[in-house]
Amino acid sequence: MEFTAQQIADFLGGEVQGNPQVKVNTFSKIEEGKPGTLSFLSNPKYSHFIYDTQASIVLVNKDFVPERELDTTLIRVDDAYKSLAVLLSLVEQAKPKKVGISPLAYVSPSATIGENVYIAPFVYIGENVVIGNNTLLHAHCSVEDGVQIADNVSLFAGVKVYNDCVIGKNCILHSGVVIGSDGFGFAPTEDGSYKKIPQMGNVILEDDVEIGANTVVDRATLGSTIIRKGVKLDNLVQIAHNVEVGSNTVVASQTGVSGSTKIGKQCILAGQVGLAGHLTIADNTTFGAKTGVAGSVKKPNQVLQGYPAIPVMTFQRSSVVFKNLPDLQKTVSELQKQIKDLENKINSISL
Repeated sequence: MEFTAQQIADFLGGEVQGNPQVKVNTFSKIEEGKPGTLSFLSNPKYSHFIYDTQASIVLVNKDFVPERELDTTLIRVDDAYKSLAVLLSLVEQAKPKKVGISPLAYVSPSATIGENVYIAPFVYIGENVVIGNNTLLHAHCSVEDGVQIADNVSLFAGVKVYNDCVIGKNCILHSGVVIGSDGFGFAPTEDGSYKKIPQMGNVILEDDVEIGANTVVDRATLGSTIIRKGVKLDNLVQIAHNVEVGSNTVVASQTGVSGSTKIGKQCILAGQVGLAGHLTIADNTTFGAKTGVAGSVKKPNQVLQGYPAIPVMTFQRSSVVFKNLPDLQKTVSELQKQIKDLENKINSISL
């Protein structure tokens, strides 16, 4: 289906600069733009591509000022990135949805299945499972006994949901996600071995949670591991038992959160962040990449980085010092030698 620049601008509340009747039917990256495609520019680092792009339409922010003449038609909007997201969401929603239960799937007779549900081949649905309307379970998903899944949930291939876990509305779980595996609970014994502590709790995902591929959320020892509304977890994230992640927090790849830590609302955890257990993290805390968090963060609205985590400006100043340590060591050694020479001269004069 084709749309003109004017139609798109009217939908987004934007302004056309160029040919309002030019048409597009798909999307492209600005550096790979082709005629008939729509692209976008929001990061200034990519501005130079707009002068050579072959994309028919480019979404730009209203304050974008071109340095020379453009061949493409612009649609000026308040936020080009958000506007692109709106358009992509519309295209995704327009795609036909699969419906029906494959004869190659196993669905327990005691399970309750909602309307317009898709259950692919080789899916396993255990006893007393409840699955809401418009939910999609792709091939090789396993949903164990007592699980509750709400409406409009998508479980991609190979997702495993252990018994008694709860998944809220509009959640998306990508391939390889494991929800409700045992927490890392072992008690040391007198002979040096470890005795497993049964993990009797569950995991609760509230509404609008999205979890990337091969991420694991462990079940609680007792009670629940809770991922609050709107949380986004990247690929390869580990959430341990009895953790609580506050609403609209985002967690990037290879981050690990140890047991019983409570993370506040609207936090940002960049890649490879590690949090120790039994901590409390205040709302609106941002941890830069590779930050090691050994203690609780009680003051909200901070940006921290390093190990142990310190304010980001302090970390950056410290990094400059660290980079210069070899020269500083040489200087200190020279000063020590000079001091020793002065002491020897003083001692010889005194004698």
